[in-house]
Amino acid sequence: MANEDKKDFNAMLLDSKDMPKLQIVTDPGTIERYGGDRMYFAPPIDYDRAMRLVPKGRLTTITDIRAHFARANGADFTEPITAGIFVSIAAWASFQRGEDETPYWRTLKAGGELNPKYPGGIEAQRERLEAEGHVVAQKGRKNIRYYVRGYEAALYSFEDHK
Repeated sequence: MANEDKKDFNAMLLDSKDMPKLQIVTDPGTIERYGGDRMYFAPPIDYDRAMRLVPKGRLTTITDIRAHFARANGADFTEPITAGIFVSIAAWASFQRGEDETPYWRTLKAGGELNPKYPGGIEAQRERLEAEGHVVAQKGRKNIRYYVRGYEAALYSFEDHK
């Protein structure tokens, strides 16, 4: 995101944008890629609520949150673009509040990758994850990325929280 210091992320978090909603997709490529035609759109605040469920020492991914929303709402999948944006909005809203923190650093990208769009970038997320006992590893030489080693063992199950 750009110009974070000029945006009110908490207002964005509370703007539902006419969501939640379920949309039927007709594009064959999308249907094939995501395994169905029922696409769910979750509002930003739902991502914040899901991220708050992940306890210290545990992790989740944006993919896992999307799958949880789809299951809970009778959809085949949750729209991926807004998911990434809304997770970032939740992170920045938490950062702007300074209190009543959402533990956004525990939400990883697919494959356990750290999210450079969070406040403070990779380094800040890495510090917080390592403080909770996770090991962050670097991959690549030119296109360097960072991942939580063995993140699968620390994944939080949304199905256990009902």
